[in-house]
Amino acid sequence: MGSIGEFIMLITILAATMAAEEAKPGCQSQCGNLTVPYPFGMEQGCFMESKFFIRCDTSNTTEPPKAFLNNSTIDVLDIDLNGGELRVRNWVGYDCYDLSGSGSFQFETWLRTGLYNISSTKNKFTAIGCDTIAFIMGSTGQAYATGCFSLCNEIGDVTNGSCSGIGCCQANIPRGVRDYNISLTSSSNHSGLLTSNPCSYGFVVEDGEYEFSTSDLNRTDVHWKLPMVLDWTIGNQNCSEAKKGTETYSCKENSICREPEFGNGYLCRCSDGFEGNPYLSNGCRDEDECETLKPCTSACHNTFGGFYCSCPKGYDGDGHRNGTGCSPKVKGTHVGAQIAIGTSIGFLVIFVFISWSLAFKQRKTAKMREKYFNQNGGNLLQQLSKSRGSSENDKIFAAAELNKATDSFHESRILGQGGQATVYKGTLPGNKVVAIKKSRIGDQSQVEPFINEIMVLYQINHKHVVKLLGCCLETPVPLLVYEYVTHGSLFDHIHDVVVPGAAPRSFLMWETRLRIAMETAEALAYLHSAASIPIIHRDVKLANILLDENYTAKVSDFGASRLALSDQAQMTTMLQGTFGYLDPECMHTGQLTEKSDVYSFGVVLIELLTGRKALCGEGPEEEKVLAKYFVSLMKEERLHDIVDARMLNNNVEMEQVKEVAALARECVRVKGEERPTMKEVAHELAGLKAMERYQWGKRNLQVEESEYLLGDELSNIYADYGTTSSIGYDSIKNQVAFELDGAR
Repeated sequence: MGSIGEFIMLITILAATMAAEEAKPGCQSQCGNLTVPYPFGMEQGCFMESKFFIRCDTSNTTEPPKAFLNNSTIDVLDIDLNGGELRVRNWVGYDCYDLSGSGSFQFETWLRTGLYNISSTKNKFTAIGCDTIAFIMGSTGQAYATGCFSLCNEIGDVTNGSCSGIGCCQANIPRGVRDYNISLTSSSNHSGLLTSNPCSYGFVVEDGEYEFSTSDLNRTDVHWKLPMVLDWTIGNQNCSEAKKGTETYSCKENSICREPEFGNGYLCRCSDGFEGNPYLSNGCRDEDECETLKPCTSACHNTFGGFYCSCPKGYDGDGHRNGTGCSPKVKGTHVGAQIAIGTSIGFLVIFVFISWSLAFKQRKTAKMREKYFNQNGGNLLQQLSKSRGSSENDKIFAAAELNKATDSFHESRILGQGGQATVYKGTLPGNKVVAIKKSRIGDQSQVEPFINEIMVLYQINHKHVVKLLGCCLETPVPLLVYEYVTHGSLFDHIHDVVVPGAAPRSFLMWETRLRIAMETAEALAYLHSAASIPIIHRDVKLANILLDENYTAKVSDFGASRLALSDQAQMTTMLQGTFGYLDPECMHTGQLTEKSDVYSFGVVLIELLTGRKALCGEGPEEEKVLAKYFVSLMKEERLHDIVDARMLNNNVEMEQVKEVAALARECVRVKGEERPTMKEVAHELAGLKAMERYQWGKRNLQVEESEYLLGDELSNIYADYGTTSSIGYDSIKNQVAFELDGAR
């Protein structure tokens, strides 16, 4: 019994010694069950910089000490030295109502570090509730706003473990974000559900660490925490820059520098053959591979940073378990002949193996191409082509052809990036320039929008709609090949976006803006009423209106579009579009009609009139949502206060501006049935362009506030969003100075 106790004590001492070596010499290394390795530390002089300070709370003598991130209440659960990850636990936000449905108590949870990336691959934004509208936003690192809706009529509708929007919903965290603020609201204050679900909850949680349960809809304790993952790095320099500063470079002896997949800074790890802490001097110790790997069949010899195997006398081979091992030497007079025969057989085996491998690889490649082709709707596309007759537009490109056209999709070829895809500039044989849209690698959820876009675009033939030249279906997700539109998006021009490597954007005068509005309206009217099957775009915005060399408008990005079949005047659908442009009626009812595009186009008109963004995080509260602010000024007959006066040349143009402003106001009515059709809008703009007063009803600038102003509820939904962020499939997707003191 004594020997067992001594053994346990020895193991404990060894573990403590190893843990101590992970911390800076002379510094505490343990806080309860947490080992705190350098560059982190718990005392002054024990951490590399302030963001690596870990506060160890020992005030509760009845419980083990607890580690917190800096001076916050965010628990630190684990520090991954090699992976550059910090596993923490943060509060869940809530929005609760009493039995009357009027009073509420709310807790908005947030995290502002500015120094850690919130892992986009290991976390999910999650909300639970039966009357829940949840938003998450941030402005440090990658500015973003996203969220999701969770609804249910009764608890019986809800399924344990499912977060598909019924009782529980989820959204991805965008890449490169460093802060978040979660806001929760309700469309009807949980009325009718107060006894079974009085609260909405929202939180960021490590993927796989939360499984939805119906019991969470009626929790008695609203104060709870869940784990999440933060990514940390050293400084803001990359490896090559950091190595120039010999005194500040953090990777010590026998270690190498590596750069994170996302974000700035760098990480260190011990070189192969070494183990330990690469941030400490002599922290990377030689690893005894002979003991840990047992790689040899016979004798193993450990060296500094490596090892080698040897065979005993009278044996040949490399001595490796995964190699030739050790075998007795061949004796006798026929050694030469045996070697020759053995060599011949060896070459024959190698030849056969190579031939088989090549054939197998070709068959495997062909099968993968066939699998991707079928998976990406290739058979359906072929059927469509046959039914319509062969066309150049139906061209199916080979993956190798598009790889060559884009220099293997090199980053220098990127034209733009969105929540669903990246667009590359490609050059086909004959120097034909095209735009190639590629879904995010590995994101299988984006395959459906791509297939949808192919089907939609093959129904369209209009001069003001971007032309689809073909597609490639041999890759994990399909690639779409478009005509190249040279002058970027209308958003870039109106909001003076600087594109690296591109010429400065020209300022657009009113005459050009009016023509672009007319061309866009014509395209949308065609989609709604003239296409073979009516099409609802669902994401009309400045960024999806492209301009060619003559500043002619081309409507693009049909990934969110829906075909409106003749017997579907309204379609119930998951919410899609972009904050600031979303139809408020569709947001509340889920009913999608052509009038949803009319609302979004109305916001486009307002941006053209004012030069302001649809959503703005700066300035007074009443100015953040452009549509609401614009309508309120028109009600007060203060149109001049918001119009972009730089674009006007004369008083005649100001009269046109007033007409377009009145038209925009009609388009953004809250009730869809009171908005004009896109065909009526297109006719009105065409008349104005010809200076003809082509009105479908005299407008009174004095309108009742209830008809036009966005309701308080929608105002709350849109409030505080400083950037345009897209809403994606099945949930809202798009696509911050060290302030941890009040983190909740």
